[in-house]
Amino acid sequence: MAAKKKAEPKADAKAKAKAKPAFGGYKISFAGRKETAEKIFGAEPIPPSQMTKKIWDFVKANNLSSK
Repeated sequence: MAAKKKAEPKADAKAKAKAKPAFGGYKISFAGRKETAEKIFGAEPIPPSQMTKKIWDFVKANNLSSK
């Protein structure tokens, strides 16, 4: 006898994940920018959390996001 295949719950989770846009729907373009990482972050070492804040500050200040 042939056993019936059960629907895999993983397939449903993957379908839902694909429906959600990456990064909350933000699209950021750095095309044509001339700034260096040192210019954005500074010359001193900083933790990753501060890097993230500085990147978003830069994106918002230069209107680089789609939202």
